[in-house]
Amino acid sequence: MSIPPGTKLGSYQIIGGIGVGGMGEVYQAHDTKLGRDVAIKVLPETFAHDPERLSRFQREAKTLASLNHPNIAQIYGLEEYAGASYLVMELVPGDTLADRIKRSGAIPLDEAINLAKQMAEALEAAHEKGIIHRDLKPANVKVTPDGKVKVLDFGLAKAFDEDAANVDISNSPTLGVAATMQGVILGTAGYMSPEQARGKPVDRRTDIWAFGVVLYEMLTGRQLFAGETFTDTLAQVITREADWEPVPARMRRLLRWCLVKDPKKRLRDISDGMALVEDEPDQKAHSTVQRDSSPLPWIITAAAILFAVGIGFVHFREKPPASPEAYRLLIRLPERVTFTPSAALALSPDGHRVAFPAIDSNGQTSIWVQNDGWRRSPIPSKHGPCRRSSPCLLVAG
Repeated sequence: MSIPPGTKLGSYQIIGGIGVGGMGEVYQAHDTKLGRDVAIKVLPETFAHDPERLSRFQREAKTLASLNHPNIAQIYGLEEYAGASYLVMELVPGDTLADRIKRSGAIPLDEAINLAKQMAEALEAAHEKGIIHRDLKPANVKVTPDGKVKVLDFGLAKAFDEDAANVDISNSPTLGVAATMQGVILGTAGYMSPEQARGKPVDRRTDIWAFGVVLYEMLTGRQLFAGETFTDTLAQVITREADWEPVPARMRRLLRWCLVKDPKKRLRDISDGMALVEDEPDQKAHSTVQRDSSPLPWIITAAAILFAVGIGFVHFREKPPASPEAYRLLIRLPERVTFTPSAALALSPDGHRVAFPAIDSNGQTSIWVQNDGWRRSPIPSKHGPCRRSSPCLLVAG
């Protein structure tokens, strides 16, 4: 439905329309009681005729209202007037990232990093409360005139949950229904994670994927996945790998961790991901094995890994530290070198060097040794299952 300016919904007087999405129509309105402007999202008419679904939405809206964070647009309340249900939300000034990118193209690196950090802080705050966005995209991120990021519609996807039997996924690339039920697709096609595109259950890692897709678009000025049809776009999400050439070198490692198609291998905590782009000393790892076309390097590599692991095992068995602790090691790799998280790692006895296998741009595997070029910090308890009784490596690189 379309609401003309001047219409009053309870104490809210409509000023004008803002936009239309799969989750309802949005209007700017004036709160005549508190004397402030707000955003009104009028919910689909199906809510008015489904008391059970409206009740479920009300419970979810209470959870969303608890998200009190400077980078998340707040929900003030859920109201009903003359048979219409509507959300009252914070009115955020400024352009969306979608508007900004459409108008100006790629965002300069330093500014993009600043905006990405604010987005990451919003995601982290919500994830700590068990809330997932499920539809993160440039159109749902606003930047105020003073440069502050506000993530919109946080968690509303789950609030619009309904039975899978009522879902027609061909109507729109933005689907405001069935958030968590297996076999049902929810989200905006170009920003869905592969597990979303397959209709599988999702968790915080689907937001991390979408964060990577949005950041890619911010840095390059173009959508990462954009097919001619909804189905074509989903096929790209599932099968196509990103083109890293237009991405600034400083950001590639973070994006590679975000855009791993297998969620089990994807970055798990967005706060750890942003650490990859923090300013660090210009310390590069160096290769300790000469490479040629013969099989000898592979034999040397295998032997070196076994030796390094053996040294580390003997060291930790025979000389346990007085106060053992678990640490996170953040390794900086040279450009175009790929680290395999499942590979064996070893620390030198003095704790100043770390050895690990890595693959360069030519597909050659070598043992790399890094001297004091990695960050070591205690692992927060949320990262479990590391125990203080034994060493643990959590590596991002």
